[in-house]
Amino acid sequence: MKHAPEPLSFEKSRSGVAPPRLPEAGVPSRATVPDHHRRRRAPELPRLSEPELLRHYSRLAALNFSISEHFYPLGSCTMKYNPVANEEAARLPGFAQLHPYQEEASIQGALELMWRLEQALCAIVGVDRVTLQPAAGAHGEWTALRMIQAFFESRGEERPEVIVPDSAHGTNPASAAMCGFSVVQVRSGADGRVDVADLHSKLSARTAALMLTNPNTLGLFEKEILAMAAAVHAVGAKLYYDGANLNALMGICRPGDMGFDAVHLNLHKTFTTPHGGGGPGAGPVGVKVDLAPFLPRPTVEAEGGGYRFDFDRPLSIGRVRSFYGNFGMLVRAYAYILAMGSDGLAQASQDAVLAANYLRKRVEHLLHLPYAGYCMHEFVASAGRVADGRVRALDIAKGLLERGIHAPTVYFPLIVPEALMIEPTETESKATLDTFVETLVEIVELANSDPAALRGEPRSLPISRLDEVAAARQPVLRWSPTLDSGENAAADRSSPQGAPRQPQAVPAPTA
Repeated sequence: MKHAPEPLSFEKSRSGVAPPRLPEAGVPSRATVPDHHRRRRAPELPRLSEPELLRHYSRLAALNFSISEHFYPLGSCTMKYNPVANEEAARLPGFAQLHPYQEEASIQGALELMWRLEQALCAIVGVDRVTLQPAAGAHGEWTALRMIQAFFESRGEERPEVIVPDSAHGTNPASAAMCGFSVVQVRSGADGRVDVADLHSKLSARTAALMLTNPNTLGLFEKEILAMAAAVHAVGAKLYYDGANLNALMGICRPGDMGFDAVHLNLHKTFTTPHGGGGPGAGPVGVKVDLAPFLPRPTVEAEGGGYRFDFDRPLSIGRVRSFYGNFGMLVRAYAYILAMGSDGLAQASQDAVLAANYLRKRVEHLLHLPYAGYCMHEFVASAGRVADGRVRALDIAKGLLERGIHAPTVYFPLIVPEALMIEPTETESKATLDTFVETLVEIVELANSDPAALRGEPRSLPISRLDEVAAARQPVLRWSPTLDSGENAAADRSSPQGAPRQPQAVPAPTA
């Protein structure tokens, strides 16, 4: 049955309902807000009863796909089960009720947890120090590059280029560009791995770093990683590790041992802290000893049987996050590491690789696999040959959504036409993986027998097909009431369309 659309709370608002009861601010407003900044009329908040609001948000929540209700094989994002025990740890009053700027003497337990988490992450990835401040993976990329940039500036070296593979996550070149680097692309070889000869041709005294994911975004391990590390270091550059795919390696091998100088980690991918809308995220960065002086300040140090913040770091790139990072995520990640232990982390990696290879083998007769051989924790297939090209990867993705399975990442990496990037993770059962394959069989059969029917899906979800071009080029990001007078009408008339703007769905970006 198709879900009935849920109106916005503003659309459901009724003028006869009493306004929402808001708590007193606790401070005299006129003493803190100058008159010229004060509202001249009350904000037009929606007026609904408390049960109506509860039901409204419950209905909205029921429309979501989520890892707690659906299989989520989202390649490169590692959408796996978040253990409830981690949530309980983060809710402990001694953690949850701390103020981020309390005196150090009153937060010794929190500081100890941060210090111990840093030691654990150093051991897992093979680095000397870790900063816990960055709030996401891309933020970690930027932070690592800023440290590399500061390192070369301290030596008086001008290195304006960062090398990025053509299969890299899109955040890699974006982070490099935000730091002011010129991005140089290195191509992939026929086997889907970095073309080492092309890399050699791009390396020079202008190179600051090579940004690399291993295994790469095709789910393939870079077998020539030691040779690449040697080549990068031979020109005096640094090797940066994009940790989005660490879920294939943790407990098995360490990026630091492969020659990486800076490593970012996704606690919200590899270490089971909430991901996406359930976040916030956390993207710690680990570095080898020569980059450690440039870590964001403050760092957490053990001293005299206690712990303290160290702000006295003259070469630091400065603070990169308000407070000291997303502390609740740090608690969750540390709880996961303690529960798993080194053997458990290794088993998680092995199970993730096994699950991906199981799925890869099961779907090889349904989808085109552009690269031969075993994969790591994820693999990339192409829908380009399904139904002789009469359907697209997007159609298969919509078909999966119609049948209660979240779509994998589509159209990434860009080097694979009609790409479907599939990552089952270690936390899904064989029964769930088999159901995914059976659903894919059903979709491919429909594509062959009636491609137009597949292109019309989903039919039972709140939103069916969007005008992708219009949504990308003319996104409507807010709702305005349709009034004929007043300030809102004036704002509506000033819009490019010359008409009131209505709510409109916008497609979410792929990973």
